[in-house]
Amino acid sequence: MISPVTTWRRQKTLKSYTGKKGVILTWTRIMVPGPQFKKYAPYYVVLAAMEDGTHMCGMLVDCRTTSITIGMKVISVLRKVREVEEEDIIPYGIKFKLYEEET
Repeated sequence: MISPVTTWRRQKTLKSYTGKKGVILTWTRIMVPGPQFKKYAPYYVVLAAMEDGTHMCGMLVDCRTTSITIGMKVISVLRKVREVEEEDIIPYGIKFKLYEEET
């Protein structure tokens, strides 16, 4: 179980990570996940180089394509991280979503 205090403290830093744009440096497809992630399987995990020069790692969500390639553009979003037990705090974290720039 995640401590409510830890969750409260973490939410302050999560805001600064959302909405960042970047490109995929590398990726992998998870076929056999841990018990709390079975609902999401199979899923992609990407390492992205963000526009501000940092690198971030996270799950790729809302992905309708099966042909993920290096160099695809992503944006960081706030999503539920994993399934929880009954009466547990729902943990949120940073995940990535593919995006196209508007012209």
